[in-house]
Amino acid sequence: MLDILKSPVHGLQDFVLLTFRAFLNIFRRPHYGDDIVLQMDIIGVGSLPIVMLTGFFSGAVMCLQMSRALAQYGASGEAGRAVAITLVRELGPVLTALMVCGRNASGMASELGSMKVTEQIDAMRALGTDPVQKLVKPRLIATAIVLPLLTVIADFLGIIGGYMVACPYLQLTTASQYWSKAHQSLEYNDLAQGLIKPFVFAIVIALVGCFYGMQTTGGTQGVGLSTTRAVVVASVWVFVLTFFIGNFFI
Repeated sequence: MLDILKSPVHGLQDFVLLTFRAFLNIFRRPHYGDDIVLQMDIIGVGSLPIVMLTGFFSGAVMCLQMSRALAQYGASGEAGRAVAITLVRELGPVLTALMVCGRNASGMASELGSMKVTEQIDAMRALGTDPVQKLVKPRLIATAIVLPLLTVIADFLGIIGGYMVACPYLQLTTASQYWSKAHQSLEYNDLAQGLIKPFVFAIVIALVGCFYGMQTTGGTQGVGLSTTRAVVVASVWVFVLTFFIGNFFI
């Protein structure tokens, strides 16, 4: 029984240690500003098309599926309220995080995993460079900055997608009523959830991707295995954390 638990406990210990070192290095020099900007471009700008498409069509599909229920209860004018609250509180942060997770957690794991199996990380240590500060910190900071911004874009486009279905397509309500309901329905509590969630998701995605990348062994096959594990674990944590954060704000 102890042998079965040994590997998970050892992995958790290594992850906690990496997290502690990553946060500690945020305040230490050098800060590698060029690497942070480069990672912001890769993670943020690179993820923009898929996040925009996901956000727009999630709002459109949501409004399309709710249209029958809203019409049945004579609440067609509430389409804007339903779309805005659902997107800003839950679907916007979660779907954006999952898109970034699939695209960038896997990228971090494969990139750092390739460096690990080719002994580039060991060479950094030999030259006196801290791999956590050089490789993990820029990815952590960049993800924490761009993921909330991507979430805001996805939420806005999702509300536009809901408007396109509710007003021109199905004619459930008027444009002025849709936007008025969407604006009035959002409270500070909703906005706080919509910004805190992606910030927390970003930290988890970056740390999980970097952790599995730096734990890679076994050559190219190990790189593929680490990439798969990073995406799966980060995606599961997104759903777990959205429950606890949402429960905190109730």
